[in-house]
Amino acid sequence: MSALVQSVDWLAIAPPTIAAVVGLVVLVADLFVAESRKPLLGWISVAGLAAAALMLLPLLDADRSTFCLVGDTEVCSYTADRFTLVIQFLVLGGALLSALLSVTALKDSGKRLPEGEYWFLFLSSAAGAALLPASRDLATLVVALEVASLPAFALVGLRHGDRRSSEAALKFFLSSVTATAVSLLGISFVYAATGTLHLTRVAERIQHVDGQLQTLAQTGVVLTLVGFAFKTAAVPFHFWVPDTYVGAPLPIAAYLSVIGKAVGFSGLILVTVVALPSYADAWAPALAVLAALTMTVGNVGALRQRATRAYSAVRMLAWSSVGQAGYLLVPIAAAGYSDDPEKSVGSTLAYALMYGAVNLGAFAVAALVGRAHRLNRVADYRGLYAASPLTALLMGFFLLCLAGLPPGVIGLFAKVTVFAAAVDAGLGWLAVVMAVNVVIALVYYLRWTALLFRAPETAPAGEVEAAGGAAATHRLPAPLSAALALTGVLGIALSGAPQLVLRLTETGLF
Repeated sequence: MSALVQSVDWLAIAPPTIAAVVGLVVLVADLFVAESRKPLLGWISVAGLAAAALMLLPLLDADRSTFCLVGDTEVCSYTADRFTLVIQFLVLGGALLSALLSVTALKDSGKRLPEGEYWFLFLSSAAGAALLPASRDLATLVVALEVASLPAFALVGLRHGDRRSSEAALKFFLSSVTATAVSLLGISFVYAATGTLHLTRVAERIQHVDGQLQTLAQTGVVLTLVGFAFKTAAVPFHFWVPDTYVGAPLPIAAYLSVIGKAVGFSGLILVTVVALPSYADAWAPALAVLAALTMTVGNVGALRQRATRAYSAVRMLAWSSVGQAGYLLVPIAAAGYSDDPEKSVGSTLAYALMYGAVNLGAFAVAALVGRAHRLNRVADYRGLYAASPLTALLMGFFLLCLAGLPPGVIGLFAKVTVFAAAVDAGLGWLAVVMAVNVVIALVYYLRWTALLFRAPETAPAGEVEAAGGAAATHRLPAPLSAALALTGVLGIALSGAPQLVLRLTETGLF
């Protein structure tokens, strides 16, 4: 009987566990904290996410695993290796920055967002997102995916009395549930064919499936990928993105754009590279086509946004995030053709870290401008340099990083590593498609950047909101200032020393 009882490596599971425990603490504390002191819950949540991120430091030196099979300690359900730690850093760091944006958004919402529920859902989602990259069996993977996703649906529709918010949540929920159902069907097929859920054992057994079960296994592989393709906002599973980002509170749109993608891509990498390397001839061409479609549809969608349309700034960031998802898919597709798949996957991780830092920075500026201009149009950014030079310079820097232009050196290097992954894998046609898309993206990124430094127009009466117009950008709330400063410092540091993330393209992730 004692052989069935195994010890839990609490240090290995500390990052997601701390986020989950603090979420429960906030939920209970909400019952006892007076209405005037509700903002305290936000700072408890920020502290909890910071503590969870700090717990990654003791894990840097060694691979640790827990929840292993009694008869085979090499086969585990939870592993904290280099890949896990990089994604957990991105998830928890991104959640911390989104939480800082949330503190200001909740204060500005005028009680339309219930604070206790908001922070409980936010931390629950972050805990699921941090658990997913460490998952090494399909059951844990799906549970983590749903723990990350279900609170996100509620967060999108949490704003009281907002019809757009409710519609966005419904669209997000219905499309996500459909994708998850398809994915679960695929996982059940893979389990039926292999008799195991552990990724490493699936990789071994799926190569020796009986002829009768071959079709079942192949169908399972394709269906399993559908759920993760949805989470990454890959075309044709992208249609929920623009409306969801516009309807959600802005910090949640920022959260979904980075952490939601990190969840999808880490799941996609684990399923393809770890569990199904022998089926690379099936998933690699499919992902290559998805990458080409996703970057093209995303960039063309962003290019078509009119600067004067309501919420066009958030819509453009939403379409831009779809285009960026296409670039992130390229190295995963390349891993199927490459002799060194871990190097290809490293290119995705390096790009994801760059994208996470600068995209959250762009959303932080959007949150700031949105305090003065409720409709948050691209046209509202005209003359931002005259009102707030530092904010305009930061926004210009973030947009140039996303475009891959100097001084956004990290954006340029990250794109070069993705190009290199495609070329090394023999996907020359995909590299050409990416080059064309980078040029398309330059148009809307540079158009927006140029607008920041143009002379401000005289706003018609009633155009500027009561928050104080352009002058509101001078009165920076402390949490928003901290988010802007952190993303700015991170982006500049990575541009000065791009090797900090480009080292991920070396082998030894798993």
